[in-house]
Amino acid sequence: MEFAIETTGLRKAFGDNVAVRGLTLQVPSGEVFGFLGPNGAGKTTSIKMLLGLVAPTAGQALLLGMPLGDRATRGRMGFLPEHFRFHDWLTAEEFLNLHGRLYGMRTDRRRARVNELLELVGLAPFRRKNLRTFSKGMLQRIGLAQALLNEPALVFLDEPTSGLDPVGRRLVRDIIRGLRAKGTTVFLNSHLLSEVEITCDRVAFIKHGEVVHLSELKTLVSGGTRVTVRAGGLTAETVAGLARWGSDVRQDDQQVTLTVAGEAALPELARYLVAAGADLFALTPEHLSLEDLFIQIVGTEGVL
Repeated sequence: MEFAIETTGLRKAFGDNVAVRGLTLQVPSGEVFGFLGPNGAGKTTSIKMLLGLVAPTAGQALLLGMPLGDRATRGRMGFLPEHFRFHDWLTAEEFLNLHGRLYGMRTDRRRARVNELLELVGLAPFRRKNLRTFSKGMLQRIGLAQALLNEPALVFLDEPTSGLDPVGRRLVRDIIRGLRAKGTTVFLNSHLLSEVEITCDRVAFIKHGEVVHLSELKTLVSGGTRVTVRAGGLTAETVAGLARWGSDVRQDDQQVTLTVAGEAALPELARYLVAAGADLFALTPEHLSLEDLFIQIVGTEGVL
């Protein structure tokens, strides 16, 4: 398998403050990869190291098979930062043409690509408008166009749907699907977990600059069921015994919640409660969302 990103023990310290402890991950080529974690988990610093904007303190990494900072490889990457500052005195067309020239694109190819991208992000009617007149959502779209200008093999999108309305978010999802279809690797950082759930192939959860869980998204989301048990006569011993079928067992008076691997465990769980002398009133399963799993894996530290 070819990997677009490979890191081993990537670390970044700013004096005594360790932002990234030891990032180790592999991202296969052509995958849409979600990078999730609470605020302060080291996500932005990790992305800056991968882009060559910040030098790592220790560790190793390869991007598209080459070491960090390789000039030719950087020319094959695209980046939409979360906090961008564009040249607001330029028009949308001038802005994209400037970045095309920085990439060294030929004039005919640059003009064709600019026209293509303005259409793609829905800004063709505003091509001659100054960026200072753009809304936050329009700036987000022109930023996405800039990130795709060089037809990158690997693109980093940091909060790409921030400031977009539902129509804009759907547009970004469609663009990401189109990139996947072309074999482009997308490294996506987003706090909108519903967008990640729809878009990504795999996700990594990081905390304190380390990967604490990595999984295919479809396996992760379909693999957990939250069960709410309403029953009377529950003893501490009976509640403790529920751990045989699941994890994260919590009790609140006559209600107990736990996470099980799937609904196949429910009949046996019900038989156990009845045999233990509990009065079973209800057993309610609910599939876990990515947000539920996020909190379960990384805890409540930080803000989603």
